[in-house]
Amino acid sequence: MVSANREMAVFCFDTLVAHYNSEQAPPPAFDEGQHPLFVTWKKAVNGGEPRLRGCIGTLEARCLINGFKDYALTSALRDRRFPPIQAKELPYLECTVSVLTDYETALHYLDWEIEKHGIIIEFTDPDYNVRRSATYLPEVAAHEGIIFISCWTKMETIDSLLRKAGYNGPITDPLRKRICLTRYQSTIFTMHYSEYSSHVKRIRGAVPAVVGVKPSNH
Repeated sequence: MVSANREMAVFCFDTLVAHYNSEQAPPPAFDEGQHPLFVTWKKAVNGGEPRLRGCIGTLEARCLINGFKDYALTSALRDRRFPPIQAKELPYLECTVSVLTDYETALHYLDWEIEKHGIIIEFTDPDYNVRRSATYLPEVAAHEGIIFISCWTKMETIDSLLRKAGYNGPITDPLRKRICLTRYQSTIFTMHYSEYSSHVKRIRGAVPAVVGVKPSNH
């Protein structure tokens, strides 16, 4: 089984740096394969808690090299919830790569475990008679929830996911029971820009340089 690893995170940083420099990223140092994947960018300033800056991926299998190349940029520059990440933010970024595995159809909407499973919900919006869907990665309920409401329960996670899917009506137990839920697992690897910079200096002999951005000691 392919697991998320350091070289995948390095490649995502390489891809973003190359974008700002209008050049090609160095070839990745991990093996090709096909898996669903996500790229998450967070930003921490002045030692504060890292805050989400972009997270986009695919629930269908993609070639890992092209997938990480595409979603490193898409999540950094085209997540509609946030303004595009600017080059000057690079020293404050951390990148998490996720490789998704073990898809299973759940018995009901609570048939999953916080921290272990990511979840995909699908349901029919009763107000508009349209199908809606949304997903949270395994780390969202376990970690993102801590920031906002101390810790998400399964029910709170499901209700949040209904809103993420675009449902604006009243959330009732009959609606929850009509949810089709798929659970999955993932491996993740997180790297801060300072670790990436040190890695590049050690492997390539020089720290990464970005056109128009002064070197940082961060």
